[in-house]
Amino acid sequence: MNILVAGAVGRGPTELAAFDAALVAAGVADRNLIYLSSVLPPASSVEQVDRIGRTPGSWGDRLYCVMARARTAVPDAQAWAGLGWVQDDCGRGLLVEHDADDEVSLRGLVTTSLDALCRNRGTSFPSRGIAVAGARCTGRPVCALVVAVFQSMAWEPGRRPARAAAPV
Repeated sequence: MNILVAGAVGRGPTELAAFDAALVAAGVADRNLIYLSSVLPPASSVEQVDRIGRTPGSWGDRLYCVMARARTAVPDAQAWAGLGWVQDDCGRGLLVEHDADDEVSLRGLVTTSLDALCRNRGTSFPSRGIAVAGARCTGRPVCALVVAVFQSMAWEPGRRPARAAAPV
């Protein structure tokens, strides 16, 4: 599995609009984002790219991803988001996502979390990476995000969602 990681910044009239602009800039807009926990399956490769050039699938499909995002509307405040990962020689690994008010703090959080996840498992991973995005609010709300795209899946046509059980 080739997992693409891209960071982006968006601005807009609201924090939500800034988030959407960041999704467009990262190349993952127009999908239903389904957040995964942060485990890389065996035989995975992580590739950092400037933008997800061709997002798998089409409008409204499910996009399985891990994402970090930070947004602010406070003038002169910063928004930083980042993903870090570790992998072994077989491609197994872990991802962590963090946000912070500055890049130095963000990188420290990512490193500390990756170290702790490895300690929790009593193992180490020889390969390590990090991707960050950040911006300063200059009057309009801003959003920084980093997304790791795993897989896209279409909805099954004609299939209806399961009905919830009736209350007793």
